[in-house]
Amino acid sequence: MCGIVGYCGPRRVVPVVLEGLRRLEYRGYDSAGIVYLENGKLIKHRSEGKLSNLEMIIDSAIIAPAHIGLGHTRWATHGAPTTNNAHPHSDCSGDLVVVHNGIIENYHSLREELKSKGHRFSSETDTEVLAHLIEEYLEDDLVSAVKEAVGRVEGSYAIGVLWTGLPDTLIAVRNQSPLVLGTSTEQGTFLASDIPALLPYTNEVVFLDDMELAVLKADSFKVYSLISGSLLDKEVKTINWNAGMAEKGGFKHFMLKEIFEQPQAITNTVSGRINLESGSVELPEVNFGKEDIGRIDRIFLVACGTSWHAALVAKYWIEKFAHIPVDVDIASEFRYRHLLVNDRVLTVSISQSGETADTLAGIRLARKLGSKVITICNVVGSTMTREADGTVYTHAGPEIGVASTKAFISQLAALFLFTLFLAQKKRTISPEKSRELGKALIDIATVVEQELPRIQADIVKLIDNFYDCRDFLFVGRGLSFPIALEGALKLKEISYIHAEGYASGELKHGPIALIDKEMPILALVPQDDVYQKSLSNVEEIKARQGRLILIGTEGDSHLRKLTEDVIYLPKVPDEMNPILYTIPAQLLAYEIASKRGCDVDQPRNLAKSVTVE
Repeated sequence: MCGIVGYCGPRRVVPVVLEGLRRLEYRGYDSAGIVYLENGKLIKHRSEGKLSNLEMIIDSAIIAPAHIGLGHTRWATHGAPTTNNAHPHSDCSGDLVVVHNGIIENYHSLREELKSKGHRFSSETDTEVLAHLIEEYLEDDLVSAVKEAVGRVEGSYAIGVLWTGLPDTLIAVRNQSPLVLGTSTEQGTFLASDIPALLPYTNEVVFLDDMELAVLKADSFKVYSLISGSLLDKEVKTINWNAGMAEKGGFKHFMLKEIFEQPQAITNTVSGRINLESGSVELPEVNFGKEDIGRIDRIFLVACGTSWHAALVAKYWIEKFAHIPVDVDIASEFRYRHLLVNDRVLTVSISQSGETADTLAGIRLARKLGSKVITICNVVGSTMTREADGTVYTHAGPEIGVASTKAFISQLAALFLFTLFLAQKKRTISPEKSRELGKALIDIATVVEQELPRIQADIVKLIDNFYDCRDFLFVGRGLSFPIALEGALKLKEISYIHAEGYASGELKHGPIALIDKEMPILALVPQDDVYQKSLSNVEEIKARQGRLILIGTEGDSHLRKLTEDVIYLPKVPDEMNPILYTIPAQLLAYEIASKRGCDVDQPRNLAKSVTVE
């Protein structure tokens, strides 16, 4: 969740680090800091709140003639979001600094041990323990001292270290928290917790794996295994994103830009993977053949948050077309129960970042129990993709808004591709049906692109009556139920309105008690195979004077008899409704949050990539 940026090279370090931190703001943070080495001394600036507060403190230091340094944005875990608790953290001498993402689980015992040896602490954080622990082992070899220190640590960590005794070098260590290096002959060497921080300067990156240590100099880097001590030959990967992809492009917020990028995200995810003549789906990176799939008795879909909603949709698809039983698990619960997983179970993880801590822990446990692992992911080279047996990349490009939009839509597209792939290998679907569904998936991108401006205009017209509500219900049946959950999540994430999603048939089992003339209810009622059931549920709401917003199929005049607040969508194959009906739910949340003056791209208390449990 926190952001790390490091640099050593010919450029002035302060602007480089600040720009990198700006590009990591989407991860969520509540304090920030920077440190650089100038004339043999470490200069450190820290502040509470946003980067703008840090920039005011730095002021003229922006032009400091320094060429090596570290920056950090912190999301508070141990200790309040105060200046004293902001990173970087120093040792007793002030000659060594550390930035850290993750959690040091045994920090309390280490802190007490170090205090008994005379170390003086100035913060409440677990991170400061690292600085003093390195100091305890440091004589003249920083690499050895860092190795000794992390050998004492239990937990997850991505660490950057700078020491005046080694003024041209940064040390980086990774274990269960993402860290990536950037390299450029002209620009220097970079360190970051996520790719967007590097893109203004280089797209040549090296992903560190768990228990690896990197030594960075302006013109080189070396990576060592903390387990064997050996020098590793790491692959340099080229990332096909550019810095402009992370700019707003004239939109008011990143989230709105990313909603309008969804047609392209679908196209990018689907492109080249469906042969429309034969209907066949090609997913070579899955690394699964007909025999492998024939062994599968059951599938576990494991994910968190929005990705979990994508998994709920995929359950309907996979069971219908591939005829394989599917369990959907929230990753944070998956590994804390008695799992009936073996080598005949396929575990599929879904994660935008590929670094989600709970999901990673879940697939590691599943693999221990004998399961093969496939991941649906947006980030090439992320931890999840490296640890999985196969991958379906979503190709959504960088998503900056904390509330996921295009990553979710591209996950749905990838999961539908995966469904067709399984069904074809198992021969539970005819070539004619494959062609029909493959064409529907390709065509839905065009439908979304054509409808987006009109849907937004319709949403803007109706929100005046709803933006100041305190509560909201979202309801849907069948494939629409997970989209009701997703719509409610988006609204609560960015507008801070209490919102809940329910299966429409569950209303009478409790939630109907909440309905009165003050309660707004958004109901998804496409003309699908459960349309009449959905309509009955809407009539129940109407009878209790609920304030209805209906999203349904063009030409359904009956909806207008129930409420004036109707958003009509074109008729598409039922299987594509989750993709299409997500759009108005996203735009409703966005327009309400924007009208309420909320921080749409960086909602309070949330982070983009949840890399701690």
